[in-house]
This record gives sequence, C-alpha cells and structure tokens, in this order.
Amino acid sequence: MEVGTDGQESIVVIVEPAAATRTGWRRLFLPVTYGYAALLISVTVLLSILSEATQTRVVLHASTNLSNLLGGRLGTLFSSALVIDDLQSAAVIIPLLACLLALAELKFGALRLLRIFLVGHIGATVLVALGLWVAVSANWLPVEVTKVSDVGVSYGAMALIGAFIALVPSRWKPTWAITWLAVAVAGVAMGRTFTNVGHLLAFSIGLLAGYRVLRRGRTELPKLNTWEAGLLAAASALGYIMLVG
Repeated sequence: MEVGTDGQESIVVIVEPAAATRTGWRRLFLPVTYGYAALLISVTVLLSILSEATQTRVVLHASTNLSNLLGGRLGTLFSSALVIDDLQSAAVIIPLLACLLALAELKFGALRLLRIFLVGHIGATVLVALGLWVAVSANWLPVEVTKVSDVGVSYGAMALIGAFIALVPSRWKPTWAITWLAVAVAGVAMGRTFTNVGHLLAFSIGLLAGYRVLRRGRTELPKLNTWEAGLLAAASALGYIMLVG
C-alpha cells in the first residue's frame, strides 16, 4: 500500500510474471535442461557397460517399487528419475525429453519446471504405490508386483505435458486436455499396468499445475514462436511414445 502526494492511500498490486522473456543468447542458457540431460546420458552410458545381471540389480536398487518404498528407501523417489531401463530407447527418449524440458524452462522458468516435474514424478509414484499396497493387501494382485522395477522419466514428463495447457491458445485448451486424457486412458486400457495408471495420474497433476500457472496473474502466456512450436511437437511425440508406444 502506498500514500499518494494528495494524502490518499492507493493499493499497488504486484503480479508474479511467468518466466522472463529470453532474448539472444540468453535463450540458450537452460541449466536444468542441460544438467538433467547430462545426468541421464551419464547414467545410461554407465549402465550400458555393465553386465546384464548388474544392470538389473542397479535398476531394482533405484526403483520406486513398493518393496523399496515400504523398506524406507525414499531416496528412490529421486534416483528412479535418473534411470532409463530400456537402453535401446534412451537414444530416442533423451533428445525428445531435452526438447520438452527446454520448452518448459523457456516458458515457466527453471524453478517452476523443477516443481512441476518433481510434483508429477513423486505425486504419481506415491499414488501408484498406495494403490498397489491396497491391491496387494486385499489379495487383488500378487505379492510379486511389489518387486517389479519402476524407474524412468515418464511421470515427470507427463506432468509437464499436462502443464503445457498453459501454453496453447485459449481455444485449444479443452482440446489439449481432452485429447491427452483420452490417450492416457487408452494407454491404461491397452497396457493394464500400474505404470499406465501412473502416466494418467501424472498428466492430471500437470493439468492442475498448468491451470494454477494461468490463475497467477495472467490469463495467457506469450504465444509460442516457430522454434518453441517445434519443441512442443517434439514433446508431444515423447508423450505419445510414453503413453502408447
């Protein structure tokens, strides 16, 4: 609140902006994108030189399966996001993921990107684990499912794709949400795994995050330029691969 020269009080409203508009070489400064991609590449290369048996042990050690979580190994909530167990697909997933992260960092900023990714990754993981615990306790699923590996970048990535509803034009927002929800539900129907359910949950979390971005001071973020539209297309390709690929 401020007091004007005429003695009357006036209210100053401060609106939190979206990520600052980047120009020139600043557009190439994306520390979260580069850092995460470098970590994924390093871990993938390391796994590729290990024996198959050792690879399996490493993946299970980093997994957020129910056995690890109930055993108190909460660090797997983070380590699982650094491992891609299908090494053959890593050459496709990592570049597409880098495009997704770059768009999110350009439009949302580094901190908001991290928040959405982690909330989607950890939130979907915990909800899936809770569902599995109920199912195993009720004897709806065998105990063996608690030791199945569950690693990868897909939950965090799907959360960001959901949050991208804040980037598309207003007339396309319902289409974006409904189309991706339909594809995610189709993935659950076809795959019938807890990972498919996790993708649906992560996307839903991302949608909520995207609507929250819209409510915080702006009805619409700046339009995507040609370069950013290309990044969005690559991110969409990744989402489709993760859901039904």
